[in-house]
Amino acid sequence: MPANLTQQYLKAEQEYRQASTPEEELACLQAMLREIPKHKGTDHLQAQLKSKIAKARKEMQAETKAGKKGHGVRIPRQGAGTGVMLGGPNAGKSQLLATLTRAAPEIAPYPFTTHQPAPGMMPWQDVMVQLIDTPPITADYLESYMHGLVRSAELVLLIVDLGADSGIEQCQDVVDRLAQTKTRLGTTTYLSEDDVGLSYTRTFLVPNKIDLPGAHERLDLLHELCRLEFEEYVISAQTGAGLEPLRDAIYAAMDVLRVYTKLPSAKEPDRDRPFTVRRGSCLLDLAEQVHKDYQEGLKFARVWGSAVHDATVVKGDYILHDQDVVELHM
Repeated sequence: MPANLTQQYLKAEQEYRQASTPEEELACLQAMLREIPKHKGTDHLQAQLKSKIAKARKEMQAETKAGKKGHGVRIPRQGAGTGVMLGGPNAGKSQLLATLTRAAPEIAPYPFTTHQPAPGMMPWQDVMVQLIDTPPITADYLESYMHGLVRSAELVLLIVDLGADSGIEQCQDVVDRLAQTKTRLGTTTYLSEDDVGLSYTRTFLVPNKIDLPGAHERLDLLHELCRLEFEEYVISAQTGAGLEPLRDAIYAAMDVLRVYTKLPSAKEPDRDRPFTVRRGSCLLDLAEQVHKDYQEGLKFARVWGSAVHDATVVKGDYILHDQDVVELHM
């Protein structure tokens, strides 16, 4: 029997993926259990959730007794969404971060230059996307906090070094190392219905250094030996080759809409800093982002956009469209 999961459950599931503390994880799991449809088709998933809730409570109690806090490294979420860069030693992650964003990570021609996650903000038209550079992953080396970073991200960029013969093996090491955990790379993002703890994050394959000698031959070998099904973007972070299609694809993978707000007393909306909401979001979702008072006291809104006539009056269930202009009324 299909689970027929509701939008409320899927929203709680998304928040669970993005939780950064044990307390947030527990609250999201409890919300998922509340929102899940109660029928035979979800019996197994309900049991999984109850088990995860019990485990989360025990872990929180153990951390409290031990005087510990948190899950290690935490990077506040910013912008329209988050992409995490993964790769083997010297794959060029830091160079790509520096080229796509305004960050200035340490860049050196030797491996393990990056010791801690380093965030940067990638501009795309009038919005920003957060990108995070990470320490290299090898067959024997994977920082424990990486699971949380990968699980909470909308996208993984798997960077492959085409400048060295070892790059293909290092790429496979990253995939294999994560496959041994419950935080894995996938063609789409989802939680397993058979195991709520098993998470897949949408991944782009990003072969880098295509400008170097022998890179095209190594790219052919990568396709022959690894046969990864991820969407692929071949680039040179150093020269900029292929970066604009990658930039566009990263933003598209965030799956968000831009919404501009306007005060009733203003003639023009604020177009400098649009709100970003998930595709399929309604007016109440936007009101919640603007301020809690707007969500609770919203009476109606006027909308200018591609799907309505100018200044159309709508209620809270109106489905937003990209570049809508919204005037909220309490």
